Amino acid sequence: MQKLDLHSPMPVHFIGIGGISMSGLAQVLLGAGFPVSGSDSHLSELTEKLSAMGARIFTPQAASNIPEDTALVVYTAAIHPDNPEYAEAVRRGIPMETRAEFLGHLMANYPQAAAVAGTHGKTTTTSMVTEILLRTDCDPTISVGGILPTIGGNIRVGGGQTFLTEACEYTNSFLSFYPTHAVILNIEADHLDFFKNLDHIRRSFRAFAEEVPADGVLVLSDGVRDLEDFAEGLPCRVITAGLSPACDVYAADIAYDDDGCPSFTLFRKGGDCLGHVTLSVPGEHNIRNAAAAAALADSLGASAEAICEGLAAYRGTKRRFEHKGTFAGAQIVDDYAHHPQEITATLSAAARVPHARLICAFQPHTYSRTKALLPGFIEALSAADEVLLVPIYAARETDTLGVSSEDIAKGLRERGVASRSFSSFEEIEAYLRKILIHGDLLITMGAGDVYLVGERLLADTAVHQSTTSSASR
Repeated sequence: MQKLDLHSPMPVHFIGIGGISMSGLAQVLLGAGFPVSGSDSHLSELTEKLSAMGARIFTPQAASNIPEDTALVVYTAAIHPDNPEYAEAVRRGIPMETRAEFLGHLMANYPQAAAVAGTHGKTTTTSMVTEILLRTDCDPTISVGGILPTIGGNIRVGGGQTFLTEACEYTNSFLSFYPTHAVILNIEADHLDFFKNLDHIRRSFRAFAEEVPADGVLVLSDGVRDLEDFAEGLPCRVITAGLSPACDVYAADIAYDDDGCPSFTLFRKGGDCLGHVTLSVPGEHNIRNAAAAAALADSLGASAEAICEGLAAYRGTKRRFEHKGTFAGAQIVDDYAHHPQEITATLSAAARVPHARLICAFQPHTYSRTKALLPGFIEALSAADEVLLVPIYAARETDTLGVSSEDIAKGLRERGVASRSFSSFEEIEAYLRKILIHGDLLITMGAGDVYLVGERLLADTAVHQSTTSSASR
Protein backbone atom coordinates (compact mmCIF):
# COMPACT_ATOMS: atom_id res chain seq x y z
CA MET A 1 0.00 0.00 0.00
CA GLN A 2 1.08 3.57 -0.59
CA LYS A 3 1.96 5.46 2.59
CA LEU A 4 -1.14 6.79 4.34
CA ASP A 5 -1.08 10.58 4.13
CA LEU A 6 -3.84 12.47 5.94
CA HIS A 7 -3.25 15.37 3.56
CA SER A 8 -3.95 13.20 0.49
CA PRO A 9 -7.44 11.71 0.87
CA MET A 10 -8.28 8.44 -0.89
CA PRO A 11 -11.38 6.21 -0.75
CA VAL A 12 -11.20 3.70 2.13
CA HIS A 13 -13.68 0.89 2.87
CA PHE A 14 -14.03 -0.66 6.35
CA ILE A 15 -15.31 -4.22 6.79
CA GLY A 16 -16.83 -4.24 10.28
CA ILE A 17 -17.12 -0.47 10.51
CA GLY A 18 -19.60 -0.61 13.41
CA GLY A 19 -17.03 -1.68 16.02
CA ILE A 20 -15.94 0.94 18.53
CA SER A 21 -12.35 1.04 17.29
CA MET A 22 -13.12 0.80 13.57
CA SER A 23 -15.78 3.49 13.77
CA GLY A 24 -13.26 5.75 15.50
CA LEU A 25 -10.69 5.30 12.74
CA ALA A 26 -13.39 6.02 10.15
CA GLN A 27 -14.21 9.26 11.96
CA VAL A 28 -10.58 10.36 11.82
CA LEU A 29 -10.55 9.84 8.04
CA LEU A 30 -13.87 11.60 7.58
CA GLY A 31 -12.49 14.55 9.52
CA ALA A 32 -9.53 14.64 7.15
CA GLY A 33 -11.78 14.66 4.07
CA PHE A 34 -11.43 11.01 3.04
CA PRO A 35 -14.28 9.30 1.17
CA VAL A 36 -15.29 6.54 3.60
CA SER A 37 -17.55 3.53 3.15
CA GLY A 38 -18.11 0.52 5.33
CA SER A 39 -20.30 -2.41 6.22
CA ASP A 40 -21.44 -4.34 9.26
CA SER A 41 -23.88 -7.07 10.18
CA HIS A 42 -26.33 -4.52 11.63
CA LEU A 43 -26.84 -0.80 12.05
CA SER A 44 -26.17 0.94 15.37
CA GLU A 45 -25.74 4.35 16.96
CA LEU A 46 -22.12 4.32 15.80
CA THR A 47 -23.01 3.57 12.18
CA GLU A 48 -25.74 6.19 12.26
CA LYS A 49 -23.21 8.76 13.47
CA LEU A 50 -20.83 7.82 10.67
CA SER A 51 -23.61 8.09 8.13
CA ALA A 52 -24.47 11.57 9.40
CA MET A 53 -20.80 12.52 8.95
CA GLY A 54 -20.90 11.45 5.29
CA ALA A 55 -19.87 7.79 5.31
CA ARG A 56 -21.64 5.29 3.05
CA ILE A 57 -22.85 2.47 5.30
CA PHE A 58 -23.97 -0.94 4.05
CA THR A 59 -25.74 -3.86 5.69
CA PRO A 60 -25.60 -6.78 5.35
CA GLN A 61 -22.10 -7.46 4.09
CA ALA A 62 -21.86 -8.23 0.38
CA ALA A 63 -19.25 -8.08 -2.38
CA SER A 64 -21.18 -5.31 -4.14
CA ASN A 65 -20.74 -2.99 -1.13
CA ILE A 66 -17.15 -2.10 -2.00
CA PRO A 67 -17.15 1.04 -4.18
CA GLU A 68 -15.36 0.77 -7.51
CA ASP A 69 -12.80 3.47 -6.69
CA THR A 70 -11.78 2.00 -3.31
CA ALA A 71 -8.02 2.42 -2.74
CA LEU A 72 -7.78 0.52 0.55
CA VAL A 73 -9.83 -2.01 2.51
CA VAL A 74 -9.47 -2.19 6.30
CA TYR A 75 -10.84 -5.19 8.19
CA THR A 76 -11.08 -6.40 11.78
CA ALA A 77 -9.63 -9.59 13.25
CA ALA A 78 -13.14 -11.08 13.24
CA ILE A 79 -13.27 -11.00 9.42
CA HIS A 80 -12.18 -14.21 7.71
CA PRO A 81 -11.20 -14.92 4.07
CA ASP A 82 -14.62 -16.40 3.35
CA ASN A 83 -16.28 -13.04 4.11
CA PRO A 84 -17.81 -11.85 0.81
CA GLU A 85 -16.22 -8.41 0.98
CA TYR A 86 -12.82 -9.75 1.97
CA ALA A 87 -12.97 -12.22 -0.95
CA GLU A 88 -14.06 -9.45 -3.32
CA ALA A 89 -11.19 -7.19 -2.27
CA VAL A 90 -8.75 -10.04 -2.92
CA ARG A 91 -10.34 -10.75 -6.32
CA ARG A 92 -10.05 -7.10 -7.34
CA GLY A 93 -6.51 -6.75 -6.00
CA ILE A 94 -7.40 -3.90 -3.65
CA PRO A 95 -4.71 -3.28 -1.00
CA MET A 96 -5.86 -4.58 2.41
CA GLU A 97 -4.81 -3.92 6.00
CA THR A 98 -5.89 -5.14 9.40
CA ARG A 99 -7.24 -2.58 11.83
CA ALA A 100 -3.96 -2.66 13.77
CA GLU A 101 -1.83 -2.15 10.66
CA PHE A 102 -3.99 0.76 9.57
CA LEU A 103 -3.86 2.33 13.03
CA GLY A 104 -0.08 2.07 12.97
CA HIS A 105 0.11 3.86 9.62
CA LEU A 106 -2.29 6.50 10.91
CA MET A 107 -0.07 7.09 13.96
CA ALA A 108 2.92 7.65 11.68
CA ASN A 109 1.27 10.89 10.50
CA TYR A 110 1.75 12.50 13.93
CA PRO A 111 5.07 13.82 15.33
CA GLN A 112 3.86 12.84 18.81
CA ALA A 113 2.10 9.45 18.82
CA ALA A 114 1.36 7.99 22.25
CA ALA A 115 0.14 4.43 22.86
CA VAL A 116 -1.10 3.05 26.19
CA ALA A 117 -0.59 -0.69 26.68
CA GLY A 118 -1.10 -3.19 29.49
CA THR A 119 -3.23 -6.18 30.37
CA HIS A 120 -5.51 -3.93 32.44
CA GLY A 121 -6.27 -0.23 32.76
CA LYS A 122 -5.71 0.91 29.17
CA THR A 123 -9.05 2.65 28.71
CA THR A 124 -8.94 4.37 32.10
CA THR A 125 -5.37 5.59 31.68
CA THR A 126 -5.93 6.74 28.09
CA SER A 127 -9.00 8.65 29.31
CA MET A 128 -7.02 10.26 32.13
CA VAL A 129 -4.35 11.39 29.66
CA THR A 130 -7.13 12.72 27.44
CA GLU A 131 -8.47 14.90 30.25
CA ILE A 132 -4.98 16.27 30.82
CA LEU A 133 -4.18 16.97 27.16
CA LEU A 134 -7.48 18.77 26.68
CA ARG A 135 -6.16 21.29 29.22
CA THR A 136 -3.16 22.05 27.00
CA ASP A 137 -2.95 23.69 23.60
CA CYS A 138 -1.88 20.54 21.70
CA ASP A 139 -5.37 19.88 20.21
CA PRO A 140 -4.92 16.08 20.20
CA THR A 141 -6.55 13.36 18.14
CA ILE A 142 -7.64 10.61 20.50
CA SER A 143 -8.92 7.03 20.20
CA VAL A 144 -10.28 5.49 23.41
CA GLY A 145 -11.49 1.91 23.85
CA GLY A 146 -14.62 3.03 25.69
CA ILE A 147 -17.16 5.82 25.76
CA LEU A 148 -15.69 8.92 27.42
CA PRO A 149 -18.37 11.57 28.11
CA THR A 150 -15.87 14.44 27.88
CA ILE A 151 -15.33 13.81 24.16
CA GLY A 152 -18.86 12.56 23.54
CA GLY A 153 -17.81 9.06 22.52
CA ASN A 154 -14.67 7.10 21.79
CA ILE A 155 -12.91 9.44 19.35
CA ARG A 156 -11.76 13.03 19.18
CA VAL A 157 -10.45 14.43 15.90
CA GLY A 158 -8.02 17.24 16.62
CA GLY A 159 -5.95 19.51 14.42
CA GLY A 160 -2.69 19.26 16.32
CA GLN A 161 0.44 17.15 16.12
CA THR A 162 -0.42 14.69 18.91
CA PHE A 163 -2.18 11.32 18.59
CA LEU A 164 -3.21 9.21 21.61
CA THR A 165 -4.54 5.67 21.47
CA GLU A 166 -4.79 2.40 23.35
CA ALA A 167 -2.53 -0.45 22.30
CA CYS A 168 -3.97 -3.96 22.61
CA GLU A 169 -1.61 -6.92 22.82
CA TYR A 170 -4.05 -9.54 21.50
CA THR A 171 -2.63 -11.26 18.38
CA ASN A 172 0.36 -8.90 18.81
CA SER A 173 -1.63 -6.13 17.16
CA PHE A 174 0.34 -3.45 19.05
CA LEU A 175 3.49 -4.52 17.23
CA SER A 176 2.05 -2.80 14.14
CA PHE A 177 2.14 0.58 15.89
CA TYR A 178 4.68 3.40 15.57
CA PRO A 179 4.66 5.17 18.95
CA THR A 180 7.02 7.97 19.89
CA HIS A 181 5.69 7.71 23.45
CA ALA A 182 4.31 4.59 25.11
CA VAL A 183 3.01 3.32 28.45
CA ILE A 184 3.02 -0.22 29.83
CA LEU A 185 0.78 -0.50 32.87
CA ASN A 186 1.08 -4.19 33.77
CA ILE A 187 1.73 -7.57 32.16
CA GLU A 188 -0.42 -10.52 33.24
CA ALA A 189 -1.46 -13.87 31.81
CA ASP A 190 -4.37 -13.28 29.45
CA HIS A 191 -5.49 -14.06 25.88
CA LEU A 192 -4.13 -17.57 26.32
CA ASP A 193 -5.98 -18.66 23.20
CA PHE A 194 -3.19 -16.79 21.38
CA PHE A 195 -0.26 -16.54 23.78
CA LYS A 196 1.41 -19.71 25.07
CA ASN A 197 2.12 -18.48 28.59
CA LEU A 198 3.12 -15.44 30.64
CA ASP A 199 6.69 -15.53 29.34
CA HIS A 200 5.36 -15.35 25.78
CA ILE A 201 3.26 -12.32 26.76
CA ARG A 202 6.23 -10.58 28.41
CA ARG A 203 8.29 -11.10 25.26
CA SER A 204 5.55 -9.46 23.19
CA PHE A 205 5.39 -6.46 25.53
CA ARG A 206 9.17 -6.23 25.38
CA ALA A 207 8.97 -6.19 21.58
CA PHE A 208 6.38 -3.40 21.85
CA ALA A 209 8.73 -1.44 24.13
CA GLU A 210 11.51 -1.84 21.58
CA GLU A 211 9.28 -0.15 18.97
CA VAL A 212 9.75 3.16 20.82
CA PRO A 213 12.62 5.01 19.08
CA ALA A 214 15.80 6.10 20.83
CA ASP A 215 14.54 9.69 21.07
CA GLY A 216 11.17 8.52 22.39
CA VAL A 217 9.80 7.87 25.88
CA LEU A 218 8.47 4.71 27.54
CA VAL A 219 6.53 4.99 30.81
CA LEU A 220 6.69 1.81 32.88
CA SER A 221 4.30 1.44 35.81
CA ASP A 222 5.56 -0.28 38.93
CA GLY A 223 2.61 -2.61 38.32
CA VAL A 224 4.97 -4.38 35.86
CA ARG A 225 6.71 -7.24 37.65
CA ASP A 226 10.51 -7.40 37.59
CA LEU A 227 10.54 -3.85 36.28
CA GLU A 228 14.31 -3.40 36.08
CA ASP A 229 14.88 -6.66 34.22
CA PHE A 230 12.12 -5.81 31.76
CA ALA A 231 13.57 -2.35 30.99
CA GLU A 232 17.21 -3.39 30.69
CA GLY A 233 18.80 -2.44 27.39
CA LEU A 234 15.88 -0.48 25.93
CA PRO A 235 17.12 2.23 23.54
CA CYS A 236 14.55 4.86 24.55
CA ARG A 237 14.26 6.98 27.68
CA VAL A 238 12.42 5.02 30.41
CA ILE A 239 10.29 6.79 33.03
CA THR A 240 8.89 4.78 35.93
CA ALA A 241 5.60 5.63 37.63
CA GLY A 242 3.58 4.24 40.53
CA LEU A 243 3.40 4.12 44.31
CA SER A 244 7.06 3.67 45.18
CA PRO A 245 9.26 6.72 45.94
CA ALA A 246 11.88 4.97 43.80
CA CYS A 247 9.75 5.78 40.73
CA ASP A 248 10.38 8.86 38.60
CA VAL A 249 6.75 9.92 39.16
CA TYR A 250 4.95 8.60 42.23
CA ALA A 251 1.92 9.10 44.46
CA ALA A 252 2.23 9.62 48.21
CA ASP A 253 0.11 10.82 51.15
CA ILE A 254 -2.73 8.55 49.98
CA ALA A 255 -6.16 8.74 51.63
CA TYR A 256 -9.65 7.50 50.69
CA ASP A 257 -13.09 9.07 51.05
CA ASP A 258 -16.32 7.25 51.96
CA ASP A 259 -16.85 6.21 48.32
CA GLY A 260 -13.43 4.60 48.09
CA CYS A 261 -12.04 7.39 45.89
CA PRO A 262 -8.40 8.24 46.64
CA SER A 263 -6.63 11.54 47.12
CA PHE A 264 -2.84 11.81 46.97
CA THR A 265 0.10 14.05 46.16
CA LEU A 266 2.11 13.50 42.98
CA PHE A 267 5.88 13.89 43.14
CA ARG A 268 8.76 13.65 40.76
CA LYS A 269 11.72 11.66 42.01
CA GLY A 270 13.78 13.89 44.24
CA GLY A 271 10.81 15.58 45.87
CA ASP A 272 9.57 17.95 43.15
CA CYS A 273 5.83 18.23 43.85
CA LEU A 274 3.44 18.20 40.89
CA GLY A 275 0.39 18.84 43.08
CA HIS A 276 -2.45 17.26 45.02
CA VAL A 277 -5.10 15.18 43.26
CA THR A 278 -8.50 13.86 44.32
CA LEU A 279 -9.86 11.19 41.97
CA SER A 280 -13.55 10.55 41.33
CA VAL A 281 -12.92 6.86 40.61
CA PRO A 282 -12.18 4.33 43.37
CA GLY A 283 -9.34 1.95 44.08
CA GLU A 284 -5.59 1.75 44.50
CA HIS A 285 -5.23 0.53 40.92
CA ASN A 286 -6.50 3.90 39.73
CA ILE A 287 -3.73 5.67 41.66
CA ARG A 288 -1.22 3.69 39.61
CA ASN A 289 -3.15 4.52 36.44
CA ALA A 290 -3.09 8.21 37.40
CA ALA A 291 0.64 8.17 38.09
CA ALA A 292 1.31 6.60 34.68
CA ALA A 293 -1.01 9.12 33.01
CA ALA A 294 0.80 11.97 34.76
CA ALA A 295 4.20 10.65 33.67
CA LEU A 296 3.10 10.32 30.03
CA ALA A 297 1.46 13.74 29.98
CA ASP A 298 4.55 15.29 31.59
CA SER A 299 6.73 13.78 28.84
CA LEU A 300 4.36 15.23 26.23
CA GLY A 301 4.84 18.73 27.69
CA ALA A 302 1.75 19.14 29.87
CA SER A 303 2.11 21.46 32.84
CA ALA A 304 1.77 20.31 36.45
CA GLU A 305 -1.42 22.35 36.67
CA ALA A 306 -2.93 20.64 33.60
CA ILE A 307 -1.96 17.23 34.98
CA CYS A 308 -3.64 17.75 38.34
CA GLU A 309 -6.72 19.45 36.89
CA GLY A 310 -7.13 16.75 34.25
CA LEU A 311 -6.88 13.87 36.72
CA ALA A 312 -9.35 15.55 39.05
CA ALA A 313 -11.77 16.10 36.14
CA TYR A 314 -11.81 12.43 35.10
CA ARG A 315 -15.19 10.98 36.06
CA GLY A 316 -14.75 7.54 34.56
CA THR A 317 -15.76 5.87 31.32
CA LYS A 318 -18.73 3.64 30.75
CA ARG A 319 -18.40 0.18 32.30
CA ARG A 320 -15.51 1.16 34.61
CA PHE A 321 -17.02 1.05 38.14
CA GLU A 322 -19.98 2.90 36.66
CA HIS A 323 -22.72 3.76 39.14
CA LYS A 324 -25.97 2.87 37.38
CA GLY A 325 -28.62 3.60 40.06
CA THR A 326 -30.48 1.91 42.91
CA PHE A 327 -32.95 -0.98 43.05
CA ALA A 328 -34.84 -1.77 46.26
CA GLY A 329 -32.34 0.41 48.10
CA ALA A 330 -29.36 -1.51 46.70
CA GLN A 331 -26.62 0.29 44.76
CA ILE A 332 -25.97 -1.09 41.28
CA VAL A 333 -22.49 -0.68 39.78
CA ASP A 334 -21.28 -2.04 36.44
CA ASP A 335 -17.68 -2.90 35.64
CA TYR A 336 -15.83 -4.32 32.62
CA ALA A 337 -13.48 -6.51 34.72
CA HIS A 338 -13.05 -9.93 33.10
CA HIS A 339 -9.61 -11.06 34.30
CA PRO A 340 -8.74 -12.19 37.85
CA GLN A 341 -6.42 -9.21 38.48
CA GLU A 342 -9.11 -6.81 37.25
CA ILE A 343 -11.71 -8.48 39.44
CA THR A 344 -9.43 -8.21 42.45
CA ALA A 345 -8.89 -4.50 41.79
CA THR A 346 -12.61 -3.84 41.34
CA LEU A 347 -13.70 -5.78 44.43
CA SER A 348 -10.94 -4.13 46.48
CA ALA A 349 -12.30 -0.76 45.41
CA ALA A 350 -15.84 -1.91 46.24
CA ALA A 351 -14.71 -2.90 49.74
CA ARG A 352 -14.10 0.79 50.48
CA VAL A 353 -17.67 1.71 49.49
CA PRO A 354 -20.10 1.48 52.45
CA HIS A 355 -22.42 -1.51 52.02
CA ALA A 356 -24.08 -4.37 53.88
CA ARG A 357 -23.50 -7.18 51.35
CA LEU A 358 -21.30 -7.22 48.27
CA ILE A 359 -23.03 -9.26 45.56
CA CYS A 360 -21.27 -9.86 42.27
CA ALA A 361 -23.10 -10.97 39.11
CA PHE A 362 -20.26 -12.21 36.92
CA GLN A 363 -20.19 -13.23 33.26
CA PRO A 364 -16.98 -15.06 32.28
CA HIS A 365 -15.55 -13.93 28.93
CA THR A 366 -14.46 -16.67 26.50
CA TYR A 367 -14.05 -20.37 27.20
CA SER A 368 -10.26 -20.31 26.77
CA ARG A 369 -9.79 -17.57 29.40
CA THR A 370 -12.17 -19.26 31.82
CA LYS A 371 -10.41 -22.62 31.54
CA ALA A 372 -6.87 -21.24 31.68
CA LEU A 373 -7.47 -18.90 34.63
CA LEU A 374 -10.13 -20.86 36.55
CA PRO A 375 -8.27 -20.95 39.91
CA GLY A 376 -7.60 -17.21 39.60
CA PHE A 377 -11.27 -16.44 39.02
CA ILE A 378 -12.27 -18.44 42.07
CA GLU A 379 -9.64 -16.72 44.22
CA ALA A 380 -10.54 -13.21 43.02
CA LEU A 381 -14.32 -13.61 43.25
CA SER A 382 -14.12 -15.02 46.78
CA ALA A 383 -13.79 -11.41 47.99
CA ALA A 384 -17.55 -10.97 47.40
CA ASP A 385 -20.23 -12.06 49.88
CA GLU A 386 -22.23 -13.77 47.16
CA VAL A 387 -21.34 -14.53 43.54
CA LEU A 388 -23.93 -15.18 40.83
CA LEU A 389 -22.76 -16.60 37.51
CA VAL A 390 -24.38 -16.34 34.08
CA PRO A 391 -23.30 -18.39 31.04
CA ILE A 392 -19.89 -17.70 29.49
CA TYR A 393 -19.83 -14.97 26.86
CA ALA A 394 -18.36 -16.83 23.88
CA ALA A 395 -17.22 -13.79 21.84
CA ARG A 396 -15.03 -15.22 19.06
CA GLU A 397 -15.03 -18.80 20.39
CA THR A 398 -17.13 -21.96 20.33
CA ASP A 399 -17.75 -24.25 23.31
CA THR A 400 -15.15 -26.99 22.80
CA LEU A 401 -13.19 -26.89 26.07
CA GLY A 402 -15.68 -28.44 28.49
CA VAL A 403 -15.75 -25.51 30.89
CA SER A 404 -18.76 -23.59 32.21
CA SER A 405 -19.75 -20.93 34.73
CA GLU A 406 -20.79 -23.70 37.11
CA ASP A 407 -17.11 -24.63 37.47
CA ILE A 408 -16.46 -21.23 39.01
CA ALA A 409 -19.59 -21.45 41.18
CA LYS A 410 -18.57 -24.89 42.44
CA GLY A 411 -15.06 -23.71 43.28
CA LEU A 412 -16.46 -20.76 45.23
CA ARG A 413 -18.84 -22.96 47.19
CA GLU A 414 -15.92 -25.22 48.12
CA ARG A 415 -14.27 -22.12 49.62
CA GLY A 416 -17.38 -21.32 51.62
CA VAL A 417 -18.58 -18.49 49.38
CA ALA A 418 -22.29 -18.40 48.55
CA SER A 419 -22.50 -18.94 44.80
CA ARG A 420 -24.77 -20.33 42.13
CA SER A 421 -24.97 -20.32 38.36
CA PHE A 422 -27.97 -19.43 36.21
CA SER A 423 -28.88 -20.50 32.70
CA SER A 424 -30.20 -17.10 31.59
CA PHE A 425 -30.41 -13.41 32.43
CA GLU A 426 -34.10 -13.83 33.18
CA GLU A 427 -33.32 -16.34 35.93
CA ILE A 428 -30.67 -14.21 37.60
CA GLU A 429 -32.85 -11.10 37.40
CA ALA A 430 -35.74 -12.94 39.08
CA TYR A 431 -33.39 -14.09 41.85
CA LEU A 432 -31.99 -10.58 42.38
CA ARG A 433 -35.48 -9.11 42.62
CA LYS A 434 -36.10 -11.47 45.56
CA ILE A 435 -32.87 -10.98 47.51
CA LEU A 436 -31.70 -7.39 47.03
CA ILE A 437 -32.34 -5.15 50.03
CA HIS A 438 -31.38 -1.71 51.21
CA GLY A 439 -27.64 -1.41 51.80
CA ASP A 440 -26.58 -4.08 49.30
CA LEU A 441 -23.99 -3.33 46.64
CA LEU A 442 -24.53 -5.24 43.39
CA ILE A 443 -21.75 -5.25 40.82
CA THR A 444 -22.52 -6.60 37.36
CA MET A 445 -19.15 -7.61 35.99
CA GLY A 446 -17.71 -8.88 32.72
CA ALA A 447 -16.74 -7.83 29.20
CA GLY A 448 -19.91 -9.21 27.60
CA ASP A 449 -23.51 -8.06 28.00
CA VAL A 450 -24.03 -8.76 31.72
CA TYR A 451 -24.62 -5.02 32.23
CA LEU A 452 -28.12 -5.68 30.89
CA VAL A 453 -29.00 -7.42 34.16
CA GLY A 454 -28.59 -4.21 36.14
CA GLU A 455 -30.23 -2.08 33.47
CA ARG A 456 -33.34 -4.29 33.43
CA LEU A 457 -33.64 -4.10 37.22
CA LEU A 458 -33.39 -0.32 37.04
CA ALA A 459 -35.95 -0.27 34.22
CA ASP A 460 -38.33 -2.12 36.54
CA THR A 461 -37.77 0.58 39.16
CA ALA A 462 -38.49 3.33 36.62
CA VAL A 463 -41.70 1.62 35.50
CA HIS A 464 -42.79 1.15 39.10
CA GLN A 465 -42.11 4.80 39.95
CA SER A 466 -43.96 5.95 36.84
CA THR A 467 -46.95 3.75 37.67
CA THR A 468 -46.99 4.94 41.28
CA SER A 469 -46.77 8.55 40.20
CA SER A 470 -49.64 8.13 37.72
CA ALA A 471 -51.83 6.44 40.35
CA SER A 472 -51.27 9.26 42.82
CA ARG A 473 -52.44 11.96 40.42
